[in-house]
Amino acid sequence: MNYLQLLQLAAPETIVTVTVLAVLGLDLTVLRGKSIAARFHAGVFLSVLGCASAALLAFTRHQDANLLNGILIANPTVDFIKVALLVLTIFTLLISTSGKFTDHVGEYLSLVLLATIGLMFLVSTEDLLMIFIALELASLSLYILTAFNKHNSKSSEAALKYFLFGGMSAAFLLFGFSLLYGISGSTNLREIATGIAGRGLDPLLLVAIVTTVIGFGFKVAAVPFHLWAPDAYEGAPTPSAAFIAAGSKVASFFILAKIFTLGFAGAQGSAVWHGYLSGWTPTVAVVAALSMVLGNLTAIVQSSVKRLLAYSAIAHAGYMLLGVLSNTPLSASAMMFYVITYALTVIGAFGVVAVVEDATGSDAIANFNGLSRRAPGLSLCLLIFLLSLGGIPPLAGFIGKFFLFSAAVGAENHLGLLWLVILAIAMSAVSFYYYLRVLKAAYVQDAPENAPAIQVPLVTMFTLVLLALLVILLGCAPGLLTQYL
Repeated sequence: MNYLQLLQLAAPETIVTVTVLAVLGLDLTVLRGKSIAARFHAGVFLSVLGCASAALLAFTRHQDANLLNGILIANPTVDFIKVALLVLTIFTLLISTSGKFTDHVGEYLSLVLLATIGLMFLVSTEDLLMIFIALELASLSLYILTAFNKHNSKSSEAALKYFLFGGMSAAFLLFGFSLLYGISGSTNLREIATGIAGRGLDPLLLVAIVTTVIGFGFKVAAVPFHLWAPDAYEGAPTPSAAFIAAGSKVASFFILAKIFTLGFAGAQGSAVWHGYLSGWTPTVAVVAALSMVLGNLTAIVQSSVKRLLAYSAIAHAGYMLLGVLSNTPLSASAMMFYVITYALTVIGAFGVVAVVEDATGSDAIANFNGLSRRAPGLSLCLLIFLLSLGGIPPLAGFIGKFFLFSAAVGAENHLGLLWLVILAIAMSAVSFYYYLRVLKAAYVQDAPENAPAIQVPLVTMFTLVLLALLVILLGCAPGLLTQYL
């Protein structure tokens, strides 16, 4: 394969890379003397144009290709996940247009796009080395994005904590990958599965499984590797937090499922109630259960909406792990539907928080008091997003949970994972409490005396309404998304 063929295979990533250079060049030359708002609007317009072009190319091309033994692959499923990542990036960029948290507009937008490139490469490989390189490209961009709010002292502290935990998790992940290479003699996931087949769970393989779970547990903010998430969500600029909660989850869960179901195919064990067998499934089952319980119970006591959404994300990571545990094509499809719809919903929720935070100076729940009177359209969008996160029909969150829990119940000895599904349903009921706390503030509590109406920027309002309509549409017609998964 020559370089031209390589560029054709990586054409969506190439378009986004060119967009990065164009955005930086435009901001450092033509727009340098303009206002921050003008620079954001021009930079976001160019970035959205580049992402939309890349998404259109990925969506319309129909090819199956495998470069250098799985280092870079292309197929309709991978291309659709890339489209989903690019759409999430577009929504993140659109809710950033009214941002006042930085003067370095070109650098901020470029880092969002670079993180997107890393995530796109992450989902289009089956090789351990490429997985690690793509993961680090995305992670390094996200670390810097977390520290971008120079007006908030919590931002640099959160970024440092995120970076230190990220470095440690990368070390665990690399150690686990090195053991897999030593055991199988290959970095390709399919060849690793062949290499470990029939050898049983020897100590090296067990250590590789545990270290891989630790490494990816950090990336998806699962308990007990979640400690960075609440601080990062609270301290980061709100659009950055939205992208960390959305884009990184989609790519991380896609590749996590691929590593365990493809690479560890002969070492799954069993997480069936009273029928445990050593392997990766019982380890992931424990992480999923802890994430659901701790995430939901800790969210109850939060007074900051961004920290509440962080602990909610930890709980949702537990639900999503059910799709990995079920280990069937149906559960994989259900998991990706859940992850994508969750990502759309959480970007919308963070978009509402960004507007309230700009208007009131804080994301405390008390600052949402009387939101339905101060900004009726904004509060309606918040209602849709939070009810979807809680799993209320006919919204996308309900359908996602229904698909995911049904797939888990139908897998592994017909009801083998029922104990985990029952726990997930119980914890979903608990989640209603803290989502309704925010909605109570918005719809029941009175606004502060003489509080002015909240003016929502036009682009932001358009983005939030579009996201709310998508959440409703995918709940009423899930086939629009499942046909591609």
